[in-house]
Formats: sequence, C-alpha cells, structure tokens
Amino acid sequence: MSNMAQPSLVMRVLNRIERIGNKLPDPAIIFLIAMVIIWGLSFWFSQMSFDAIDPRTGKTIVINNLLSGDSMATFLSGMVKTFTGFAPLGVVLVAMLGVGVAEHSGFINAGLKLMLRVTPQALLTPSIILIAIVSHTATDAGYVLVIPLAGIIFYAMGRHPVAGIAAAFAGVSGGFGANFIPSGIDPLLQSFTQSGAQIIQADIQVNPLNNWFFTSASSLFIVLLGWYITDKIIEPRLKNTPVETSDEDELPTFDEITAKERRSFWIATLVMAAGLLLLFWAASGSDSPLRSPEGDLTRFSAPLMQSIVPLIFLLFIIPGTVYGFLSGRFNSSKDVIQAMSKSMNQMAYYIVMAFFCALFIDAFYKSNIGALMAIEGAELLKSAQLPSGVTIVGIIILTGVVNLFVGSSSAKWGLLAPIFVPMLMQLGISPDLTQAAYRVGDSTTNIITPLMPYFPLVVVYCQRYVKSVGIGTLISLMLPYSVALLVGWTIFLMIYWAIGIPLGLQASYVYPG
Repeated sequence: MSNMAQPSLVMRVLNRIERIGNKLPDPAIIFLIAMVIIWGLSFWFSQMSFDAIDPRTGKTIVINNLLSGDSMATFLSGMVKTFTGFAPLGVVLVAMLGVGVAEHSGFINAGLKLMLRVTPQALLTPSIILIAIVSHTATDAGYVLVIPLAGIIFYAMGRHPVAGIAAAFAGVSGGFGANFIPSGIDPLLQSFTQSGAQIIQADIQVNPLNNWFFTSASSLFIVLLGWYITDKIIEPRLKNTPVETSDEDELPTFDEITAKERRSFWIATLVMAAGLLLLFWAASGSDSPLRSPEGDLTRFSAPLMQSIVPLIFLLFIIPGTVYGFLSGRFNSSKDVIQAMSKSMNQMAYYIVMAFFCALFIDAFYKSNIGALMAIEGAELLKSAQLPSGVTIVGIIILTGVVNLFVGSSSAKWGLLAPIFVPMLMQLGISPDLTQAAYRVGDSTTNIITPLMPYFPLVVVYCQRYVKSVGIGTLISLMLPYSVALLVGWTIFLMIYWAIGIPLGLQASYVYPG
C-alpha cells in the first residue's frame, strides 16, 4: 500500500498483519466460529474447579456449560431477544435513520462545504481527533456520527477517507479514557473504586471527578499523538489504495455551494439551534425530568443520558427535512422516507454481522470465561509483589489484554477494582491513581479487538470507500495507534504521577501515601 520502494519495518509488519487478517473468513463467520469455540471451552472448563473468587458475589467462579441441554434450550428460545437486545444495534439503526435524512437531503453536505472553507487543512486531523474525544460525553454518539463524518470530511479535503475514519476511531475508542468534559463514565467507575477502597477503610470517599485533571491533560496528549500517527504512518500507507464507489452508493460531491443551499442550510441550522435551546431549558431546572434521581444530568441513570440516541435522531431528521424541502431536494414526504430507506440499505451488512456478534458476546459472558480470565490475571499480578511503579504498569497491561475479550468498561472494573484498589492502598497508592491506570489500559486496545461491539460498524464505514476492507485491514490500520497509546500514555501517566500533579478532585478524606 505504501509507495516507497523499500517499505520500513513497521510498514512491512502492518502489511503482513493485513494480509493474514484478510485471509480469515468473513467477520460474521468469525463470530460464529468463535461462539462454537466458546461452547467447547465452556464444556471443558465446567468440568474443573477454580479457586478464583468473584468479588461481585464473594463466591468462587464457576464456568457454565453452554452445551448442556438447558443452556442450548435457553440459547434457542432467547436467540431473537439476544439479537434485538444487542445494544449497539438499536443505537446505530435509530441514529442512522435521522442522520440518513440529513445526509441524503444535502444538509450535512452543505454544512461541510461551509466548514471546509474556514478550516485549515493542516489542522484537520487534530480537530477530528479532538471532536472524537469530546464525543464521549454523549455516550455512543461518536461511533454513529463522528467516525463516518470524519471519512466524508477527509474525502472532501482531497485526503484518504479511510485515514479520517481511523483517526476518529482512535479518538472515540482508543482515547475513551480521556476527555475535557466530565461524563457518565466518571461516576460509574468511581462507584467501583470507592467500594474497593472501603474494603480497607470503611469511611473513605472518592470524588466522581477524581481523574478529571489527568483525563483533561491526556486529551491533549492523545490529540498530538494521533495527529502524528495519522499524517506520518496511516495516510502514507493508504496513498496507493484507491477510493471505490458504485452506482448504489455514490460518494458525496463537494462542488461550490449555491446561494439557495446556503440560505436553506442556515434556516435548517436555526431550527436545530432552537431545538437545542429548548432541550437546555428543559434540563436546566433542578426538578427537571431529564435529571437522575440524585439531580445530575451526566449520570448514566439520568433520562437525558438515556435519550442521547433519540435526540440525535431528532436533531438530524428535523433540520435535514427542513433543508430538503427548502433546497428542492425533497418534494414530498415520500422523499424523506426514501432517504431513511437508503440509510438502512447501507446498514444491511452490519445487521448481518451484528446478529452473529450478539450471539457470540452473549455466549462469552454467560460462560463466565471472561470473568475467570480477569480475576486469575489480577491475582497473578497481586502475587508477584512487584514495586509500586511496576505494578501500575502491570495493571495497565493486564487491563489492555483483558479488554481484548471483555468489552464493557464497568464490567471489567467491577471485577478488578476490589482486587487492585485495596492492594495498592496498602502500598501507599491512592485509589485515584489505580483508577487512572485502569482507564489507560481499558482504552488503548479497544481499537484492535473485533469483539468490541462497534468494531464491525467501523469495518462497514471503511467499506463505503474501499470495498476490500476486512478485519485484517482495520486491525493493521489501528495497531500503530494502539501500541503508541499503550506505551506513550503509560509513560505519560508515570511522569504525571512522578511530578505530583493532582489527578483530579479529591474528597475530604486524605489518602495514605
């Protein structure tokens, strides 16, 4: 893919990974094969006894045999519910219905034309990565909005669209543990951290923003690192990879915007702004129904956080429809429905992959194999009795490895926090630092594991521009980001800790050490 006569060692390794990965079966078949393997492992391990204690229940881990008669009956009777209940499926399809109208009406296209007139091309990559990081505030919005739009923007600027998708994916998922803006993940992780700390000291309190300073500083670090990797490694590697299209899936065009398009865009944007102002007004009151029972807007339990995807749907379909009729793209309601149908046609392949992915992930969690891996790894690290700094690095590496198989951030921390937090407190290391180390490891390998629920969706985004993209291609593209983030972010944390900069807001209690 590179135009150099003698590719560097890094390029040769990445090309090798891509070739091997793309020789694998279709991603849907890979998930099917993986599910069958998990069935077999669950049968084998269910015959064994393990000493590992599940900190969530206080009982020893038991591997469930998924090949038993009862388990197979449950699998068959629950297959439809497992598929329809697969969280990313509903998120993607509902959001894409609204985004599809905004795209096919020309609303997004017009907005990009205006934006690109004022955005320096040199700052395009860091801008995309920064927006991707901030998108964490709106839960999964980055996966359904920022990543596909990054491809369109790069294409409009004459750059390779797959490089834009890779940069945004690195920011959204690889930089998941960083953000300038507090979000629902902060109190969620803090709750497990505090429970683990109270094993040692019952009166300890952990602030929900105990990592805020570190995650804010990390955002700048990730932007700079992702900028370098995208422009110096990823895009040169894609230089000789042609962008493809077909009659059924035409790529957007970016000719000069007309006066009518400009006027229609600003009217539609005013409609969107009015909707956002109405939302802010509805959420501003202390008794707002959009707040959680505790009065917060950013907790996952808050109705506002639960409504992000429907809000994305409304905030795109309404201005998209307004623009479509004002610009002449839409003549009747049938055109709106047709635009929604086109967006669903593009999701057909993802729906097939999501079916098998949902079945595999459900089997993996029900077998308890993931929990066993996490607990055994944590206990092994604990028994090694390494120096504090080495232990912190070990936590990051272990979390990154476990993250390849167990995607949920809160599920992993629920398993690991009761082991790592009290262990490191006895070494004089605060729960804040232990949680920060976990966040680094939890983020860096998201972008190279096909078991991450949104990974197949990113493959589909890439295939819009390069039909031959497969799992191997995407892994080889994201591997430089993953390795650089794992090494660089770990060093960044260790330096940050050594200097003594506060990781975030602390509760009134002063941690030992």
